[in-house]
Amino acid sequence: MAAEDNKYLKGRGAQINTHNRFEKQVLGAFHIEGLDEEAGFESKTQYIPTFPKTFINKVDSPDVGSAYSMNPYQGCEHGCLYCYARPSHEYWGYSAGLDFEQKILVKQNINQALEKQFNKKSWEVLPIMLSGNTDCYQPAEKKLKLTRGILETILKYKHPVSMITKNSLITRDIDLLQELTKYNLVHVMITITSTDEKVRLQLEPRTTTYKQRFKAVETLSKAGIPVGVMVAPIIPAITSHDVPSVIKTAAEHGAKTAGYTIVRLNGAIGDVFKDWLEKNYPDRAQKVWNQIKECHGGQVNDSRYGTRMRGEGNIAESIRTLFYISVKKFMGEREHFAFNTKAFTNRYNAQTSLFDDMF
Repeated sequence: MAAEDNKYLKGRGAQINTHNRFEKQVLGAFHIEGLDEEAGFESKTQYIPTFPKTFINKVDSPDVGSAYSMNPYQGCEHGCLYCYARPSHEYWGYSAGLDFEQKILVKQNINQALEKQFNKKSWEVLPIMLSGNTDCYQPAEKKLKLTRGILETILKYKHPVSMITKNSLITRDIDLLQELTKYNLVHVMITITSTDEKVRLQLEPRTTTYKQRFKAVETLSKAGIPVGVMVAPIIPAITSHDVPSVIKTAAEHGAKTAGYTIVRLNGAIGDVFKDWLEKNYPDRAQKVWNQIKECHGGQVNDSRYGTRMRGEGNIAESIRTLFYISVKKFMGEREHFAFNTKAFTNRYNAQTSLFDDMF
């Protein structure tokens, strides 16, 4: 297997830097025999401070509904091969390949900017997704604590927030999550793609183990925090068979809800994933690739609302059936969760409430 090759970058997901579609020039090694050293890549992660003016995205999609998306970090050291956020790194002048997991942009001013946003008279209260793009509990968070600062501000203003992560570090903030739960302001999803650790190390090299993720589900559940699992993305012929095991184990650890998506490889993700697939699964690479295409109308990429996340065709339908049968068997009827949008308080409605109390 290529993962055992000396040239394979262990601890990294992507093994190449793909071309940035916004760049006119391509950096590459030509006539390798004329170089003193073979071109390679640094394995060290760089943290780059940024101070963006905008950081909250309004999401209004038929697939996910209406909400906001906020990401304290751009790029993600977890290095997940399939990550749909990889192409967004190209807007910053980097590659969607190795750069995405090696060059992490840190939004230093995000907490102060969030408070400023909350105090706008025109602010519309909708759940904020942490994170809609990259993981808010990736390794940098342990030291930088941007996500914890965001949660402190969210609690201060009593704003609804949904969270999704594949890092057990979320349990560090259980005190804040419990306070938010008192007002029905938070819902957490832990992403678990499989129960096979060998697969995790290949697909998601710098994430916490599956065992630790299930433990995080259990810890959150016992603390009374609404928590479920996201089985995503399901990859045909690699993780698809493991869906029942994920749902069963998650339910045993206290998960009440579950969701799923089927892998889609938009933009440069296709090149990153195919390179990884051929190096790690040469015996079934073509089979996996063709099955992904079958789920998306003959393409590995899919941006169509309504089908992009769940796919279409026989393979997608069999995955859908397997997922829902597993959920019904191990979790029962889905528990509906509704965010509280009435508790929000900023300097405008706080003043109104004060005057209301005087009459």
